[in-house]
Amino acid sequence: MGPGLCHHRGPTQVTTGATAVNKSPETESDKKVDWIAEIRGLALMLLAVFAFHSFVAKPFYIPSESMMPNLLVGDRLIVSKYPYGWNWSSISFHLAPRGHWRLFGGTPEYGDIVIPVHPQKDEDYIKRVVALPGDRLAVRNGQIILNGTPVEQKVEPALDLPLDANSRCDGFGFDDFRAATADGKRVCRVPVLRETLPNGATYLVIDHQNQELDNFPEITVPDDAVFVMGDNRDHSADSRELDNSRGLLGPVPLENIGGRAEFITFSLDGTTTLNPISWWTSLREGRAWSTLRPAIAERKAAPER
Repeated sequence: MGPGLCHHRGPTQVTTGATAVNKSPETESDKKVDWIAEIRGLALMLLAVFAFHSFVAKPFYIPSESMMPNLLVGDRLIVSKYPYGWNWSSISFHLAPRGHWRLFGGTPEYGDIVIPVHPQKDEDYIKRVVALPGDRLAVRNGQIILNGTPVEQKVEPALDLPLDANSRCDGFGFDDFRAATADGKRVCRVPVLRETLPNGATYLVIDHQNQELDNFPEITVPDDAVFVMGDNRDHSADSRELDNSRGLLGPVPLENIGGRAEFITFSLDGTTTLNPISWWTSLREGRAWSTLRPAIAERKAAPER
């Protein structure tokens, strides 16, 4: 062979005459979305969240100062739905019709912070239980008289609360509680009383004015209701409001109690913006995971006779 020739020793290529078909991977645009399955999955997820919020626990936001000093505007907390059983007011968004039914019904204890629903409006309130079914309750000069016995109140040192966009310290009538600490920090310094109920539940209240709701004639709480009040006694629309629809119009039926406040998850000072940095800088210090169950004061044993 001449120098321009070479032998090809590889396999012989055979042409059959059929057209070759090259299969390419399926593109994203060729895939079909099963929208029915997607919608079904989303609906099941939303249903699970709704059920959890209705029967186990849900978040709650504090919009007013009626529970100061223990709850501040901007506090976010968890409300449990099961301590007193379930009823129409347990259902989130008030989707269930009002009724007198209760499932596994229980009764709150003295000092519990509960979520009553207004008797005429689908609005959630947050108040403290101060009288139970069958109790006789009156209020004289701001002091609760329970079954003929004054509830213990003791003056405590003034309490320094945050002074910020969510806590402006301007809801106290003619009293100005704005003050400065030794290091120059501006605070809302409020006078407080320690109130202790018959079961030993003890907590702080604010009662600094003489006003109409400081006196309430004695009533007997119905067997299926509780009497509730805000801790900020001069600035709370609660069971003492019998004639004004801003209040709860008397004792709250047990079926109108939608849950019990358990603990604060976090608290915001009112400076949160769309800037992610503010999501951290607007957090108040020292309030996250604070329990909302009242402390129980130790009782001295009665002397033996």
